[in-house]
Amino acid sequence: MRFADSDNVVGEHPLFVLDCWAVWCGPCRMIAPIIDELARTYRGKVAFGKLNVDDNPKTALRFNVMSIPTLLIFKEGKLVNRIVGAVPRIEIESVLRKYLQ
Repeated sequence: MRFADSDNVVGEHPLFVLDCWAVWCGPCRMIAPIIDELARTYRGKVAFGKLNVDDNPKTALRFNVMSIPTLLIFKEGKLVNRIVGAVPRIEIESVLRKYLQ
């Protein structure tokens, strides 16, 4: 799912992860397959979206995205956590599990 500059996308899902990335970002490309795997694994429980920060600088600024990749985690429409950098899948899953309960 592509993220539009709209609160509706985030609010439609109980748990939503927004992957903030850019085409030129090597670490972003490194975690992209992990994000795809997590989206398949958690289908129906967690929704995932992508935000190209170069194409959407206002949205990136709105959420204070200073480094990429950054994963923004929203629960019931509110930003509850963020993960910055190319981290292992286990670290991302650990954070997600906190909000799935």
